[in-house]
Amino acid sequence: MKLKKIVLPLLIILSSYFGYSQYHRLPESLTIRRATGPITLDGKLDEEAWNHADSAIEWMQYFPFDTSLANAQTKALILYDDQNIYVAGYMSNLGVTRKYVTPSLRRDFRGEANDSFSVIFDPFKDHTNGFLFGINPFGVRREALISNGGNFTQGRGGGSFGIDWDNKWDGEARTYGGYWIAEMAIPFKTLRFSEDQSEWYINFYRIDSEYAERSTWSPIPRNFSIINMATHRTLEWDQPTQKPGANISLIPYTSAGIAKNFEEGTSRQEEIDAGFDIKYGITPSLNLDLTVNPDFSQVEVDQQVTNLDRFEIFFPERRQFFLENADLFANFGNRGTRPFFSRRIGVARDTATGNNIQNPIPFGARISGKLNNNTRLGFLSMQAGRDGKNGLPSYNYTMATIQQKLFTRSNINFMMINKQTFESEDEFASEELSTFNRTLGIDYNLATADNSWNGKLFFHHSFDEAQPDSAFASGLSLNYSTTRWSWNMFSQVVGANYNPEVGFVRRKDIQQLASTVRYSLFPTGTVIQRHGPGFDFDVVRNDTYGLLDWDINILYDINFRNTSRLNVRLRRQFTYLFNEFDPSGSGGLELPADTKYTVNQVIIRYNSDARKKIFYDLGTRSGGNFNGERINLDGSVGLRYQPFGATSIDFSFNRIVLPKPYNTANLYLVGPRLDFTFTKKLFWTTLVQYNSQIENLSVNSRLQWRFKPVSDIYLVYTDNYFAYNDRDGILEIGSSKSRALVFKMTYWLNL
Repeated sequence: MKLKKIVLPLLIILSSYFGYSQYHRLPESLTIRRATGPITLDGKLDEEAWNHADSAIEWMQYFPFDTSLANAQTKALILYDDQNIYVAGYMSNLGVTRKYVTPSLRRDFRGEANDSFSVIFDPFKDHTNGFLFGINPFGVRREALISNGGNFTQGRGGGSFGIDWDNKWDGEARTYGGYWIAEMAIPFKTLRFSEDQSEWYINFYRIDSEYAERSTWSPIPRNFSIINMATHRTLEWDQPTQKPGANISLIPYTSAGIAKNFEEGTSRQEEIDAGFDIKYGITPSLNLDLTVNPDFSQVEVDQQVTNLDRFEIFFPERRQFFLENADLFANFGNRGTRPFFSRRIGVARDTATGNNIQNPIPFGARISGKLNNNTRLGFLSMQAGRDGKNGLPSYNYTMATIQQKLFTRSNINFMMINKQTFESEDEFASEELSTFNRTLGIDYNLATADNSWNGKLFFHHSFDEAQPDSAFASGLSLNYSTTRWSWNMFSQVVGANYNPEVGFVRRKDIQQLASTVRYSLFPTGTVIQRHGPGFDFDVVRNDTYGLLDWDINILYDINFRNTSRLNVRLRRQFTYLFNEFDPSGSGGLELPADTKYTVNQVIIRYNSDARKKIFYDLGTRSGGNFNGERINLDGSVGLRYQPFGATSIDFSFNRIVLPKPYNTANLYLVGPRLDFTFTKKLFWTTLVQYNSQIENLSVNSRLQWRFKPVSDIYLVYTDNYFAYNDRDGILEIGSSKSRALVFKMTYWLNL
């Protein structure tokens, strides 16, 4: 607590100083004017209205360098009418006619393996939350939510680029000799903003595959991400923004399926179901989501991993209902210590197959958005039904949060989480189940105006019926970044009895300190874009056992101008086992508790040029492993059938060699994936995963037809088989464990 009292005022003072002393607005701005006539999205720019549009020109290079104008220049244009914002891009290719790169025709592409044009809106001028819309030369679209100012490392909180978010908008693109043109129509109802605004912030960026060049209109230092929002320029409205009228969307669904569980010997089950979501814009900046009997069968199966760790593995949320303003709910704490994890609601994980299983949710509600330019509000309440099969009573899950902006880009957040059942204890299948579990907390997020400093300070406390001591978690992180140097420090204390049942807590009863420093060199006239050394360490201890884990690492990173990357890490690692554990992952004899191990490892990963038709990434984490050795190779190899999709195979091989009487094991995880996009509306994906650790072969095949914007028909087939290696190492596939076929249709209707 003394640390908290000292550091919080220090962070606020730092934020204030940087916020007011080092923040310099760039003079360039862009005026958005009302269109003088109708606009047809055809990639031609032949309407008279475009002749009166203001333009964003003289784009700066972001990759491979950030000190000169882009070689392949771009011009962006912008207009609006009563319903839409219109954005156009004219992408020059230095007068050269050429082919373009796309991963497939599937919506929501990402990465360097494409040509694309994107716009980012910051309607509330907070340099923190934004909306991204992008399109490629094939007319494939994507949209995303940006949080944390576009910083990917803040507080070890995970990514800030929510590509799984979907909403209604339109766009087209057309290629010409030496250039290509894109046009977008983004409805005001898709965005969140305030009435009577005269300014937003905005930026554009382009990825060009031919020259491996990334460029932006407002310059972005290359030590930040390309979606970083700290240096966005001003978008000036020729008239104040107005409410776009009633903003109500009804999204009904219906589904039908048949399933059979062969392990349990049950008869075939046939189900027909229906439900709906409602999205209601209370104000242009505050949204209400309602759901009745939601169904999440369109969620893709998680990619399995070989688990050689002692702790739970994190899998991200993908369900649409939870995605808009997700950072308001999900970004408390850090990636390994989250008080709220929405996947605890309505979705459990079948450890035998690695697939998702559902828990019924009769209804739920969610309010999220801006009360004003400086204050955000979030409230979520979901009612989960009784699960008689697993002996769980009906629980209500509620979370309330408020976020207040401080200084230029920082904010302070308060939250309350409540999980509670109103059924009698006679309904409980286990005495360990509680009637309620609650968590209260506060987070302070630091982000200076120039983005050189980012950080987080948090304190959370859980409450339940027994209410033991040490039921808290606190943490501090600081990140500093310049062109040459980057440094981050991370520290947390997690109490032994900290128990947020709706959260994700990887480890309890720990005190952790970690830090990484890197130095970057930028040579000219070579194939290398950036390279440099680094050093980091991570120490975990508690008061009972002392040191639990530590590792120290010497790093070297190389980024090539063709987008490939090589990362090398030499590690010395210590582990103290306070519980018995089998490091072979094969269910063999466990190493005894109260034993210590110090080993050396080498960790290498190489990602190939993502623009090539054959692309791959390979990695190894090999060396000492507790009292034995580990040989590891994992990665993926893909072949792109441009523009109709790709075939890839993910794989992981681990050979664990331990002295007798402990097991020596060969663990395989192989996952071939077929991803075909016949058109921009018809997709077929099949993922096969063989996991020797759980002796399971799973098949997930999904056909998707997007017959209207954000309206889909799905046909999904899943199957799970017993699978194991015989004495000769040959894969034997046994009988089916479970099988299902599901049909589902969703329709997005604006009222």
